[in-house]
Amino acid sequence: MRPLRFLSLAVAVVASAAPRAAHAQPAVPDSVAAFVDRLAREALTANPAGGMTVGIVSDTGLVWTRSYGMADAARGRRATASTVYRIGSITKQFTALMLLQLAEAGTVRLSDPVNRYLPVIDSVRRLPPHAPPVTLVQLATMRGGLAQEPDSLERFLVGGVDEWERVLAAALRHTAYVDAPGARWEYSNIGYAALGAALAVAARRSYVAHVRDAILRPLGMTHTGFVLDSAGRAELAVGYSFEHGPMDSVTPRRELAGRGYKVPNGGLFSTVGDLARFLVFTMGKGPEAVLPRATLARQFGALAWATPDLTAGYGLGFHVMRRGSLVAIGHPGSVAGYLATAYFDPATHVGVIVLRNVDDPKFDILAFTMSVLEKATTGAPPARRP
Repeated sequence: MRPLRFLSLAVAVVASAAPRAAHAQPAVPDSVAAFVDRLAREALTANPAGGMTVGIVSDTGLVWTRSYGMADAARGRRATASTVYRIGSITKQFTALMLLQLAEAGTVRLSDPVNRYLPVIDSVRRLPPHAPPVTLVQLATMRGGLAQEPDSLERFLVGGVDEWERVLAAALRHTAYVDAPGARWEYSNIGYAALGAALAVAARRSYVAHVRDAILRPLGMTHTGFVLDSAGRAELAVGYSFEHGPMDSVTPRRELAGRGYKVPNGGLFSTVGDLARFLVFTMGKGPEAVLPRATLARQFGALAWATPDLTAGYGLGFHVMRRGSLVAIGHPGSVAGYLATAYFDPATHVGVIVLRNVDDPKFDILAFTMSVLEKATTGAPPARRP
């Protein structure tokens, strides 16, 4: 695969951070556990609905996890390390990984036009005159120019996973460009769904099957998927939504029947243990059969967009945050009833996962994650816990 020279910003947030101790094991002494406990208690006191699972990860795996509150308040089922949550847009990292895998194999080029594989992309309205076709990498880096969502969004949020591509095709006809491809950064959920559909055509197998067989299984992510089996349903946290006023557990339950076109951009369920395995992989610990370390390193080597002060940015399927010398690479996720984050600090190879079954607008999950990561990267290395 060619180096990622296409990215418009070669100075990454990672490169701008002050040097720190490399590859230190994470600090999970009692003081860190007490710090997480305090933050979690504050969050659940402010909004006692639902629960939360927090994990701290090193490059050897999950070294600490603790759960708080209820996975299902009506049934009195508490959140645990086995609780299954929706992870929303963290799914985009898996779609970006599929793109890198196919590019590494020579099946696609990053610069390929999307309409080579997905002709229905040409039904998107208002492509600026003389603009070139949108490319795979533009969709992957949120520089495709597509609106965030189609018009009349609600009608395209219904349908099982087995029919998401049909729903997507209809949704694209109700989507418009907000700028020419490549002109600027614009977060687009439907753009990522179109990317997943195009990659499936290129791979000559379904998107869901590729992610399952080429990513989830090799990484040992046995509790992650787009459709839950009976065991997964038994462990699923009930989602609670505050978007339209009082607590509502009905709308998130509806999503179990499918999320319409929102599969490659937000369809996965997972657990803290499985996401820890994914973070270890993104730290460069393999297996190389999923993606060579050198290719993964190039992925994280540059950004497509960043704030002027370099405190946040976005690359090929990943988000970056910076607080002083602390850098976090990963992605947040939010769907009705659920919030999720999974980030790691590349200087210390310490990661933090936060999963919550309440989409409370007053809970800043990114600030929570950064606070825990900052605390976990200071202190003495712990012994790994079982």
